[in-house]
Amino acid sequence: MTAGNSVRVVAAGDHFVLPSLIARAVRHEVARADVTELRLGWPLEPFGPVAEVQEASDAEDAVIEALAGAEVLVTQMGPVTEKVLAACPELKLVVVCRGGPVNVNLDAAKNRGVRVCFAPGRNAAATAEFTVGMMLAALRRIPQAHDPLARRGSWEGATYYTYEHSGLELEDLPVGLVGYGAVGSRVARVLCAFGARVMVHDPYVHGEIHGLRMASLDELLGRSQVITLHARLTPETRGLIGARELALLPSGAVVVNVARGPLLDEGALCDALVSGRVSAAALDTYEREPLPPDSRLLQLADRVVLTPHLGGASRAVAEKAARIAAGEVGRWVRGEPLAHCLT
Repeated sequence: MTAGNSVRVVAAGDHFVLPSLIARAVRHEVARADVTELRLGWPLEPFGPVAEVQEASDAEDAVIEALAGAEVLVTQMGPVTEKVLAACPELKLVVVCRGGPVNVNLDAAKNRGVRVCFAPGRNAAATAEFTVGMMLAALRRIPQAHDPLARRGSWEGATYYTYEHSGLELEDLPVGLVGYGAVGSRVARVLCAFGARVMVHDPYVHGEIHGLRMASLDELLGRSQVITLHARLTPETRGLIGARELALLPSGAVVVNVARGPLLDEGALCDALVSGRVSAAALDTYEREPLPPDSRLLQLADRVVLTPHLGGASRAVAEKAARIAAGEVGRWVRGEPLAHCLT
């Protein structure tokens, strides 16, 4: 592709990364882009309101129809399956507005010579901020105090203004970070600003860190009044924090997970909450999503803060994702090396 040629692009956005955001970013990057906007239903992956689910086959058909003659697809969650790739021989580039192209059949794309790019780092700041917010909410019992007042006009939340029930403050609090990537490093900087005593365990990070480096996970857990998870989900980290690890925490510790649900054994966490080994937890991600109605977590409302996978949801994230994706389209059009490409 050369910069002087027009290029046909399909901006297949959704409820979050809107087609108009993608289209505007692409047109800013590539003046001669011919952009078709397509809005897909939600969700196209297993979380979100069930009533709004769009069948995968319908989404595939919509993408195929929109891609007729197009060379580039920019999408958030649109399925790029063997069926889609086989039906769209003109397609040369797929850019996914996410941290990884999990909705793309990479083998099929590689076999057909389709380049696949993604948008890492677009939600690191949003997730870090959300993590700190969840931590504060759990430490100071903010949702538990809000609920009776807002729903019933009851002042019963004032019980948290007693020595026995009041929460913890971040200043001088030992906080352990499990993982120190793009999100964890931002959380560490914010916590240091609060005056927390930050400790970090991440065997893959060897440079300078904000906080005290812990050589082992066990050592980190034994010294942390709060732990917050920021590790990637891999076969090795699945179930990283289970009953054994939770038992290492000081009594009354707080657990925060805005990373990936399967990092944490929810059954073991519920047991620890019931026993008092863990006094509170703040979770944005779960082993199963949506959270099943029979989840034990829902029976522990006085000790948990639960949100429906919102850590990476901010307007800035959607705008950043569109800009990062459009940048890849621009580089491809100009014949420059792609920044984040897997095939």
